[in-house]
Amino acid sequence: MVQKYQSPVRVYKYPFELVMAAYEKRFPTCPEIPVFLGSEILQESKSDDGAVHIVERSCKLNVDAPRLLKKIAGVEYVFFIQKNTVNWKERTLLIEAHNETFSNRVVVLETCSYSVHPENEEWTCFEQSASLDIKSFFGFESTVEKIAMKQYTANIKRGKEVIEHYLKELISQGITFIPRWTPPPVSRQKEKRALAVGHNPGIVPAESCMHGTTKEQPGSSCPAAETTSPDADKLDADYIERYLGQLTPMQESCLIRLRQWLQEMHKGKIPKDEHILRFLRARDFNIDKAREMLCQSLTWRKQYQVDYILQTWRPPALLEEYYTGGWHYQDKDGRPLYILLLGQMDTKGLVKALGEESLLRHVLSINEEGQKRCEENTNLFGRPITSWTCLVDLEGLNMRHLWRPGVKALLRIIEVVEDNYPETLGRLLIVRAPRVFPVLWTLVSPFINENTRQKFLIYSGNNYQGPGGLVDYLDKDVIPDFLGGECVCNVPEGGLVPKSLYQTDEEPENSDHIRLWTETIYHSANVLKGAPHEIVVEILEGESVITWDFDILKGDVVFCLFHSKRAPETSRKEATSSSASTAGDNVQLIDKSWVLGVDYSRMESPLVCREGESIQGSHVTRWPGFYVLQWKMHSSLPCSGTSLPRVDDVLASLQVSSHKCKLMYYFEVLASKDFSKQTRLSLACGSSFDSIQCAINCSLNCLPTHYIQPQRAYHALPP
Repeated sequence: MVQKYQSPVRVYKYPFELVMAAYEKRFPTCPEIPVFLGSEILQESKSDDGAVHIVERSCKLNVDAPRLLKKIAGVEYVFFIQKNTVNWKERTLLIEAHNETFSNRVVVLETCSYSVHPENEEWTCFEQSASLDIKSFFGFESTVEKIAMKQYTANIKRGKEVIEHYLKELISQGITFIPRWTPPPVSRQKEKRALAVGHNPGIVPAESCMHGTTKEQPGSSCPAAETTSPDADKLDADYIERYLGQLTPMQESCLIRLRQWLQEMHKGKIPKDEHILRFLRARDFNIDKAREMLCQSLTWRKQYQVDYILQTWRPPALLEEYYTGGWHYQDKDGRPLYILLLGQMDTKGLVKALGEESLLRHVLSINEEGQKRCEENTNLFGRPITSWTCLVDLEGLNMRHLWRPGVKALLRIIEVVEDNYPETLGRLLIVRAPRVFPVLWTLVSPFINENTRQKFLIYSGNNYQGPGGLVDYLDKDVIPDFLGGECVCNVPEGGLVPKSLYQTDEEPENSDHIRLWTETIYHSANVLKGAPHEIVVEILEGESVITWDFDILKGDVVFCLFHSKRAPETSRKEATSSSASTAGDNVQLIDKSWVLGVDYSRMESPLVCREGESIQGSHVTRWPGFYVLQWKMHSSLPCSGTSLPRVDDVLASLQVSSHKCKLMYYFEVLASKDFSKQTRLSLACGSSFDSIQCAINCSLNCLPTHYIQPQRAYHALPP
C-alpha cells in the first residue's frame, strides 16, 4: 500500500529571498537536523541571465532503525538524490527528491515548493508532498513502513523550525533584506549570434555527471507562481491551528487530501473543514473509511434537505411544551452546553403524539444548532470549539422510560446521529442516575461509538456535587438551580402528554416535509362490529416469544391470541372477499369457516381492554406455526341464553354499534433466551443498585426485550 503525505500551506512572514538565504544554510551539513549527515553537489547549472539555478545533490541520511534490520539490509546509511530548481524571476523554489538506496525495493518520492504569498509579496509559502511505496524488504515491509513514516513525520515540523532558526541567525547578523533579482543587460548582437548558431540561452549544464531525476507526482507543485501560490482551495497551517486545533503532520495531511478529493470528485456542496475533520476523527484518520462515511452522510443530507432544517423546521407547540431540553450557556472549555431533563420527559407520549419523524427532525435541528454555536464560540473565544457538552438529568427516570417502542425509536435516532454527526459530543454529564439506569445503559450503549462512550461521566445520587462533580466542568454561575446552582434554567419541565393528543393514521405527521424514515414502529387499526382486526405472526421455531404493546384510543375491545397450523389467506384480492374483509385499516384473517378447536386454537384467555388503557404482554410459543393476534369490539351483552339483557346494556350496544374502535399497536418476535435474560435483568434492577459503573461494564450484547409498565400488563413469562 502506498503511503502519502500532503502538508498544509505553511507561511513564513519573511520575503522569499531571505527565506532562500536561510534555506541554503542547511547545506552541505546541518547540525539542526541530526539525521542529515551531509550532502555533495552532483550537478549545478544556471541560465544565462541567472534567473534559474538548478542544483542536484546526493544527501546522506542516518535512519533510526533497529541494528538487526540494518545488518540484514547490509547498509548503515541511506542516500537520496535531491534536485532544487530556484527561479529568482518568478520567486519560486521547487525541490524534488527520491531515494537512491534500495530504489528497486522501496520508492520514496518527495516534492516541496516555496513561493510568494498571493496576498502579501513580503511573505513566503511552503508546501510539501511525499509518497512511500515499499514493494519488498526482506519480509520486514510493515516494520520498515512504520519506521519510515514515524521518522518522516518527526522531521516535518523540525524542518520549519530549522528555517526559522536560520532566519533568526541572519537577522542577528544584521541581514534583514536581500534585494530581488533583476535581469542583466544583454546586447542585441550577442542574442542574435546565439540564436544564429542554435544556442539556447536558457540553461547551461555543468561538467558533473548526470544522475537520474524523479518524476513529479500528479497534483504536486511546479515552479510557476500561479500554481504554487496558495489560494482559496488550500489550507493554511495557521488557519488549521486557529480554527481546527492542534493536529499531527499526518492528520493535517489526511484532512488536506480528503478535502482535495472532495473538491475534485464530489458534485455538490463541499462541507466545512471542521465537519470533514469530525469524520476523519471518527475513523481514526483512515482516509478510505472516513471518505466512505462522509459521502454517505452527504448523500443523506442532500436527499432529506438537512442543510435547510434550521430554516424550515418549526417545532410544534406540543414539542416545545413537553420536550425537556434546551441550550444553556457553555462549559469551562467554551463548549456550548445542552441540558436534557430525560427523567421528566414522557417519551412514550411524545412518540405517540408526534411520531418518530418529528422527534428525529427535532434532534437533527438540535445537532445543526450545536454546530452553529460551536462556530460562534470559536470566533468568540479565539480558539477552536468543535464539539458541545450535554448535561442529562435522570431524576424521575423509571421503568416507564424503558417502554420498548420508545427505546427502539431512541436507538434509531442514536444511529442516525452517530452516522451523520460524529465527534460532535465533547462530554456527556449524567447526573442523579437512578436504579433503573443500568437497564437503559445496557440498551443503548452497544449502539454508541466507543470514542463517544469514553466521554460519558456518570454520577449517582448527589455525587455530582462538590469537587470531582459538575464544578470541574461548569462554572458555578452556570450550574442550573435544580442541581444546586445559582443559574435559572429555562428548559421546559415536561410532564405527561395527554392521550387525547395521540396521533392516528388519519393524522399523518410532517406531511409538509420529506420523510426521514419511510417506516414507523407503530401501526394504527380500526375495529368494527363484526369485523375484528387481526395480524399473523409466523413462528418457525417453538422456543420464541411474541411481545405486543398497544393503546386503545377509542372504544372497548377484546384481545385474543390464536394458533393455527394453517396459513391464513392474506392476499389483497382475498382480503376484500367475504372470507377476509377489510375496512380501512381493518384486516380479517381467520376464515369464517374455520372451527375453533379444530382449525385453530386459543392460546391466551380473552382480555377486555377499556378505552384509554395501555397493554403490554408476551407469549412464549411452544409450537411452530401461525399465531394470530386479534382485536374485536367488546360487547357488554351477556352471552348466556338464559338471562335477558338489561335495558342499559342494549342502549349502550346500540350507541357504540355505529362507531368504530381505534387502537395503536406494536409487536415483535424475540428469541426466548434473550427475552428471559432481559426479564431477569429488569427484575434484578428493581431490587438492587450496587454500582452504576459495575452495570456499565456488564454484558452489552443483549438487547432489551421486555418492559414492565406502570399501566396494565398482560404477560406469559418464560420459565
